[in-house]
Amino acid sequence: MTPQVVSQEQNEASTVESRPEAEMEITTADEATGDTESASVPEKSTRSEGENAADKRNEVEAGDGGVEEVDASQQAESSAEDAERFRKEAEVWYDRFVRLQADFDNYRKRTAQEREEWVRSASRRLVEKLLPVVDHFELAAASSRQNRDFDALAKGVDMILRQLEQLLREEGVEPIETVGRPFDPELHEAIMRVDSAEHGEGVVVEEVRRGYRMHGKVLRPALVKVSQ
Repeated sequence: MTPQVVSQEQNEASTVESRPEAEMEITTADEATGDTESASVPEKSTRSEGENAADKRNEVEAGDGGVEEVDASQQAESSAEDAERFRKEAEVWYDRFVRLQADFDNYRKRTAQEREEWVRSASRRLVEKLLPVVDHFELAAASSRQNRDFDALAKGVDMILRQLEQLLREEGVEPIETVGRPFDPELHEAIMRVDSAEHGEGVVVEEVRRGYRMHGKVLRPALVKVSQ
């Protein structure tokens, strides 16, 4: 065998022997790559579905709590604004009440003063009408003292009485009718019951003191005697 043939066979043998080592190196590289890939895969979660649902529920409740806090804050602000508005309205109404009360007090005082002035004015007017009557009485008294004429005095007094009655009629005062009228407890005051042949029972037979009415209202009842 020639030296060239021997050298070729030796090269082939070395090639065959080195092939398994290369294959082993490739396999080892593949295994290493596989381990790396398996290590990079995320580990599967071990939490249960109930725990996940609870977490979601807590998140929802937490969100609702935040909304409720916002609503409560808004309601508090709205309540504060309403309270301030009501306070201002109350102050306005209180001021109006105080003014109305003051106006009413002034009106009451003014009407009372006007009523007193009206009474004084009415009294003055009545007194002015009575003064001529007083003058006539003074003249009659002076004349009777000088002349000692009692008939003239009686005539003068009668004239003064008619003048006074006229003045009372002008003021709306009129005497209450008595004799021959049925007894009326609103107009008459009985002081005695007497026998009467002319009148039936319960009829006024005598007037003791005259009574008067003013504008239809009794000033004083008449004192009378009533038949039985």
